[in-house]
Amino acid sequence: MARITDIPYGDRTIRAELPDRTFIIAPAAQKRLEPIADLQGAVREALSNPLGMPPIPQLVKPGARVTIAFDDLTLPAFGPIRGVAIREVMRELETAGVSPNNVTLICANALHRKFRPEELAVVMGDDLVKAFGTRLFCHDAEDRDNLVHLGKTPEGYDVEVSRYVTESDLTVYVNAGHLTGFSGGWKSVCVGLSTFKSIRHHHTPDGMSMSIKNNRMHAVLDKMGELLEENIPGKIFKIDTVESDPYTSARIFAGSVWETRKAVLDVWTAHVPSRRDLSKERYDVVLYGVPAWSPYAIFSSMNPILTLISSGLGYLGGTIQALGKQGCTVIMATPCPDEWDRVHHPSYPDVWDRVLTATRDPYEIERTYTDHYAHHEEMIDLYRNHYAFHPIHGIFATQPLRRLTHCGKVIVAGAKDPGVPEHLGFHAAGTVEDALDMARGIHGPGFSIAYAQHPVAPTKVTM
Repeated sequence: MARITDIPYGDRTIRAELPDRTFIIAPAAQKRLEPIADLQGAVREALSNPLGMPPIPQLVKPGARVTIAFDDLTLPAFGPIRGVAIREVMRELETAGVSPNNVTLICANALHRKFRPEELAVVMGDDLVKAFGTRLFCHDAEDRDNLVHLGKTPEGYDVEVSRYVTESDLTVYVNAGHLTGFSGGWKSVCVGLSTFKSIRHHHTPDGMSMSIKNNRMHAVLDKMGELLEENIPGKIFKIDTVESDPYTSARIFAGSVWETRKAVLDVWTAHVPSRRDLSKERYDVVLYGVPAWSPYAIFSSMNPILTLISSGLGYLGGTIQALGKQGCTVIMATPCPDEWDRVHHPSYPDVWDRVLTATRDPYEIERTYTDHYAHHEEMIDLYRNHYAFHPIHGIFATQPLRRLTHCGKVIVAGAKDPGVPEHLGFHAAGTVEDALDMARGIHGPGFSIAYAQHPVAPTKVTM
């Protein structure tokens, strides 16, 4: 017997016959949190009753210098929360007698590409973009005149952030949503408004984590946040959001970084099961489709690194260890065309040709190639002035290759050019059924199989 299943495949689905014994699980499926009916009212309520801090009008005086920072568009939250929250913060500042001319608005894009004004207007509103004018800009992690190194934590973590944070009387950060335990907390300021010098401490093959509990990345970030709070004269005030879906908000919290993150994690803990609890069994084969979507391809397009490594082994690859036995076979369904956006991702094809032909060991990649890309002057100019991702981001995107230590083989089903997956040492199969035949030859006719059912396209953002 066979189970007919529609599997995500780029920007569409393909139909495949899976063994009747296939265990099917939808890791992203959970009971949807009820969206907030009155978003403006919810933001006002949160600002009026902040957690662990006084309200904004009690934190500033007339003449105060204020920075409002907000999540960039790589966070898959595209509803109106940024604009609504910024307008309400401005209302609070007006109550305190702070002039709008004393407020700076910064997109916290870290080492991601900068966004054009018309792109920011999609999630903020054109009125805010026009009203702030030159007082609205994207963070530049290479602008040495506007960066401050505050020192190192006792553990040796550098803390380097935007001068606007260190010199403001108040920094308000608007978080637009959470990827479970990945986003929010001190990651907002200590990554979004930081530099490679700080980010390198946790953006490592073993450093990144989406865990809700005992998150190793946020353990580092919390230490950075402690040092930051101790060494700046102003206050950090957070607005944290739990989304119902990419376009609607479900919970709004305001107050200290510590208290708002705790409130968010309490919601997620009650709402989302651990990926490690998806199944009590472990399987010979883990199958899933890779949609033509990535947080790093907003207003852009996919490429082989984003498709096969960043999304394929990274964002979707948590199911490999959650469902697969040690040495399991992974089957990804994706057309994975050999296409590159050289405006937004100029370092990616270079990493593909230069680095991934030499090694697919993410630890060796980090040791050998970090300095070359972290300090590549020509590509850094593209980051600073031409809307490109920082060149080091192409290296960061290879870090999910560490999952290859858990799986035995990776088979890519439906690749338009078999040479693309083979470039990474993966195997190509014409169809999902062909890939299952290959898995049968590896694990025997009665192999166990789990299918992780992911959405076709988590978000669609258009101007």
